[in-house]
Order: sequence, then C-alpha cells, then structure tokens
Amino acid sequence: MSTRAVVCHKEWMLQPDREPDAEPTTYAMQCVVCGESSPASSDFAEPQDWVFEHGGRNPAHHTYQEIITRPWRAWWKP
Repeated sequence: MSTRAVVCHKEWMLQPDREPDAEPTTYAMQCVVCGESSPASSDFAEPQDWVFEHGGRNPAHHTYQEIITRPWRAWWKP
C-alpha cells in the first residue's frame, strides 16, 4: 500500500467584514494610568463621554487609549 499526498496552495484574501450579519465595530477607551476601561459601544461618542467622567473622578488621569474591535473576514482567492 502506498501513501499519497496532495498539496494545494491557495492565496488568501482579507478585508473588514461588511456583510449584513457581521458583528458591529465597537469602541472603548482605556485609562493608561489605572487600566480601567469604558464599556464597549458601537457609538464612539459613548466611550469618549466615559473619559470625561473618569477624568472628573480622577483628576490626575490624563492619558487614554482607544480600543477598536472591527470584524474581519478571510477567504480563499478564486
């Protein structure tokens, strides 16, 4: 009995998922000073509002980073 292998090389395509059933893009802000984060939201203004609330409670916290979660899809190129 012999063993036989077939190798198929495929090229992949990758792009943001804009299909109707794709997960929404979400935004959050994280305080770099203490690590606390806002809730994720599909409306980017909500996490920005959280920064003002957080900064009001913590006057020395001036540095934040935005966290964007964007769905992507990959498939084999025809």
